[in-house]
Amino acid sequence: MDLKQQIHIESLPKHIAIIMDGNGRWAKQKGMLRVFGHENGTKSVREVVESSAELGVENLTLYAFSTENWSRPKLEVDTLMKLLVSSLKKEIKTLQDNDIKLLAIGNLNLLPKKVYKELFEVIEKTKQNTRLTLTLALSYGSREELINTIKVISNKVKNNIISEENIDESIINEHLYTRNLPDVDLLIRTSGEQRISNFLLWQIAYAELYFTEVLWPDFTKEHLYEAIIEYQKRERRFGKTSEQLI
Repeated sequence: MDLKQQIHIESLPKHIAIIMDGNGRWAKQKGMLRVFGHENGTKSVREVVESSAELGVENLTLYAFSTENWSRPKLEVDTLMKLLVSSLKKEIKTLQDNDIKLLAIGNLNLLPKKVYKELFEVIEKTKQNTRLTLTLALSYGSREELINTIKVISNKVKNNIISEENIDESIINEHLYTRNLPDVDLLIRTSGEQRISNFLLWQIAYAELYFTEVLWPDFTKEHLYEAIIEYQKRERRFGKTSEQLI
């Protein structure tokens, strides 16, 4: 039985988030510049996106560029931005053919104008698609997201739009970048690192964490299947006991 046949379609994670790590190390192992790894990482993005849609996963969020990544060498940042524009142009047909809606979260105003324009053109063109919601976390940092959320809610309390007594999880969810997405069920990080790296800190409160040694450019649909199979073996208790679940 192949890996795909081992997946129980009725209990798929509704929201998978991936920290795509290891592009630089992959390139270094081959004696190439880091940007070579980023270029090859786009193949893994395409394979994982198409495989997720094919399986029936409803939401996939990819950590593409963090707020901290702006401090990387200028050549690498410029290359990543150019790669993002070219990938968006190249993948629009794939998104449309697979009925995939594109969203983006993060401090998007920091993106270069050309990247911002291309990004929102693709978002607009795919907004009616319903099979899979693909969200790119760009110029994203979870702490910044939470700080912004607190500021907005505080301002609404000050102006009597929200009562302090009514602030609960749902109010906070409504003010996050991910307001239209469910909580993360499965968080995958590649490359052997076992950190969250300021990614969706609120949204992964009860996510299953899956770490793999595979570097991102080597990550295939089979590796995705392995992560989902492992996820389906776990007991998700959400604070309850096993006996309560039964």
